[in-house]
Amino acid sequence: MSLTSGRRMLFAVICAVAVATIYVAQPVLAQIGGDLGLPEADLGWIVTTGQLGYLIGLALLVPLGDMFDRRKLIAGHLLLAAVGTALAAAAARPWLLLAGLALAGLFAVVVQTTVAFAADLSTAAERGRTLGAVTSGVIIGILGARVLAGCLAALWGWRSIYAVFTVLLLALTGFVLRLLPSDPRDGRATYGAVLISLGRLLCERLFVSRGLIAFFLFASFGTLWSGLALPLAAEPWHLSTAQIGLFGIAGLAGALGASRGGQGADAGRASVITGGALALLAASWLATGQASWSLWPVIVGVIVLDFAVQAVHVSNQHLLTAAYSHRTSSVIGGYMLFYSLGSAVGATGTTAVYSAAGWAGSSLLGAAFALCALLVWALNRHAAADTRRDVLV
Repeated sequence: MSLTSGRRMLFAVICAVAVATIYVAQPVLAQIGGDLGLPEADLGWIVTTGQLGYLIGLALLVPLGDMFDRRKLIAGHLLLAAVGTALAAAAARPWLLLAGLALAGLFAVVVQTTVAFAADLSTAAERGRTLGAVTSGVIIGILGARVLAGCLAALWGWRSIYAVFTVLLLALTGFVLRLLPSDPRDGRATYGAVLISLGRLLCERLFVSRGLIAFFLFASFGTLWSGLALPLAAEPWHLSTAQIGLFGIAGLAGALGASRGGQGADAGRASVITGGALALLAASWLATGQASWSLWPVIVGVIVLDFAVQAVHVSNQHLLTAAYSHRTSSVIGGYMLFYSLGSAVGATGTTAVYSAAGWAGSSLLGAAFALCALLVWALNRHAAADTRRDVLV
């Protein structure tokens, strides 16, 4: 097996489209709520439902990548995610929408199977570069989807968003079966053994510390992106869904963070990059917290926040795949459990806090999450350095 530039690009596109199905509702929450009769305080559940489905998939589906041909597994998950987005597009009641989003979120864990497959196809010297490229696809999907969603919703309503993603997911299913190499497994690992192995990771200091960093990292990320549409749609701005979606363009600069983080990790600087990026993450809230009275600082804050998040995310994955190279699917899936939980906490927390204390309260919440991540890194920074030395021996 080998990883060509074309396959690397396909991996990145798979990640972009699959992850977008979870976050694509964020800039159009108000429109969905108005159409389906959901109160403002409950809008966070539209995003959180997909993330909870994603959480279940991380625990139960991603470990299958250590047992079965990942080409077929990726194709199957893309097809089933398309079923979920089709259901969401046709939903006439809130519970049908949430059921479709939960199904799409469950099989959006194809992202982690894809990341693990890409890491295994790479040489050790290029693993960070590959993870940076594939993770760039993730951030492009998360933030680029906001731009696309805002435009589609303005033209044809929010349902058109999920219809378009259904078509994209079906097309990618065909490309995967045609273009990716087969991935035969030895068949000796049982599902129970793989799950037990995943549970044992909770006793590993490197895994737990990087997982906790991911939890607080994406709680801060979710606080921003699940809540930012609310002050932008309110006084004094009253921005449309299309205008709100354009803020995702600023966040696309975060893709550079993924690339830089991967290059630095290949050079052995993953822990240093993590600490510096987390400090930037905390500082970014000084700018994004001004959304209620000034937009330019928000743009700067969005760029800094997304750059920092992706630099940390790639560094985390590089350290973990290097330390647990014999079970990359399980370790990536386990790590992403923390990611999903953090995203869900941020999404629900920001809408609830906003309804009680406005955007200032949401900003304090996001900054608090960032500082918690920085504290975890400071207490465990030597674990990453020790692991790096072990890998080199």
